[in-house]
This record gives sequence, C-alpha cells and structure tokens, in this order.
Amino acid sequence: MKKQFVVVICGPTASGKTALSVELAKELDAEIISADSMQIYKGMDIATAKPSLAERDGIPHHLMDFLDPCEPFSVADYVRLARERIEDIASRGKLPMIVGGTGLYISSLINNIQFEESECDYAYREELRQLAAQKGNGCLMDMLREIDPETAANLHENNQSRVIRALEVYKITGKTMSQLQKESRTIPSPYEPCMIALDYDRSQLYDRINRRVDIMLDSGLLDEAREFYLREDYPTAAQAIGYKELLPFLRGEEELETCVERLKQETRKYAKRQLTWFRRDNRINWIKVTDDTDLREILEIAKKSIKMYGNLC
Repeated sequence: MKKQFVVVICGPTASGKTALSVELAKELDAEIISADSMQIYKGMDIATAKPSLAERDGIPHHLMDFLDPCEPFSVADYVRLARERIEDIASRGKLPMIVGGTGLYISSLINNIQFEESECDYAYREELRQLAAQKGNGCLMDMLREIDPETAANLHENNQSRVIRALEVYKITGKTMSQLQKESRTIPSPYEPCMIALDYDRSQLYDRINRRVDIMLDSGLLDEAREFYLREDYPTAAQAIGYKELLPFLRGEEELETCVERLKQETRKYAKRQLTWFRRDNRINWIKVTDDTDLREILEIAKKSIKMYGNLC
C-alpha cells in the first residue's frame, strides 16, 4: 500500500515556521495541520504566537484555536484528530502539511504510535495535584525520573498534567509511558514524511526569542495573562509559558522587568529542549539560515527537498 506523503515543518519556537509554511502551502496547494500543544486552545493567542488570520493569508489551518482551555486533551487525542485531517485533506487532492514545535505530537503522529485506551485513577490524580501544591511540581518530576527517566527527560516539570498522567499510567498498568510507547510501534506508519526545520545559530535564535517576547508584550500579552490568571477553571492555561512568568507581577509580588526577563529565559530554555528533541530525528532536513537569509531563498531550498521526497513516494 502506497504511503501518504506529508510535509512536516518543525523546529524550535521563533524559528520562522509559520512564515515558511504559509508560503510553501500557497505554492504546493497544501493545508496546514498545527502541531502545537498550546495553540489548540481558544483565547491563548499572544502567548502561543498563534498566527493571525492575516499571517495565515487564506491558507486553512486545522487543529488550532478549537478547544476550551479547561478541557482535557492528550497526545492520543491529537494523533486521532490529525489522522482524520490528513485523510480529509488528501481526499481533496491537497497536500497535508504538519507545522509546529511540539515534538511529541509530531513523532507520535508520523511514527504511527498506537495508543491504548487505559483506565483513569481520578483519586490518584488529585492526590498528586495536592502533593504538587504542597511541595511543588519538582516533587512530581522527581517521582517520574525514578520510574521513567526517558519520559521525564522529554517533559518540563510545569507540564503538570502530562507528568501526572505518566505517573498514573505506571500505577495502573505497571509499565512506564516510554515502555508503552515502544511497544506501540508495531504497526508501520502510513506516512512518508519530508521533514524540514530552520537551523539558526543558537545566539541568533535566542535574539529572535527575546525580540518576540517584546513584541508579545506590545501586543497585549499582559492583559491576556491577567484574563487567565483570574479564571480559576483554567489552571493548565495559567501555567503556560508566557503566563506563569507574569503571575508574580499580576499578584504585586515582583517588578514587571524581572518577570519579563524570566519569561525570555524560560522561552530560551524551552527552545533548547525543542532542539534537543528534534536533533535526535535524522529524517529532518535542517536548512541553515541567518536573520539576513531571504525567505524566498529558504522557500526554494525547502521546495527542492519536498520535490525530491515526493518523487520518491
């Protein structure tokens, strides 16, 4: 059976994925499926750098801005919905293009990870939440490192819901999340991906991140963070990068300048973790760029890679 050809534009935050993917989509008659674990939520626009309608420039974007922040959403949910979107896009004769920086979403989809419907232990979840409230998220991460260091290495301690889920899965099944994922790789992937990422010098990438944070603040990030801070039913959203760093200012505990510097630092750390994840995938075509590289030049290089991979499928 012939595999479905898909294009994947991935890489760290602030590397230019949106601009490249939109221009590629115009030329290749593609539709974009977002692979960003925070852009799925309604209202979380500035902090997640969600592309505006103007930036999307008429290109359909799927799995973006569709979920209320208080609703649960798992990697399995993402893979299921993304598969449906790929099938729909391809059935209309268009090219499916996966775009985002959430490595776990992308690898789970492209590698055709099979997710078992496991039980939930709501009492244990609440017990872990209470433990985190008393001793901090680092306590849960320490627990996860002891039983499943591989999964722990790919999660941030502030991603409380996923850390708790990994602990819960182990309690219920006796198997770690990483073990279950390896066992799930038994069915060959139905996809033939051409994977592309933009490769900036680390210092230039960090400068881009710092500038992006400044632009976000000018665009109203503080007001957006305040809105989520005031909503008690949005605990996950309030812990997103871009919000949690500003909470001490909103509580009157720290100066804004201190919080902004912490936000830039945490975003740089996040980009470093993304790079570590994507560097391990030797299927990715890294395009070396600088701030002076013209988008048309990047576009032509990307198109050549896509054409080569597409002809092989």
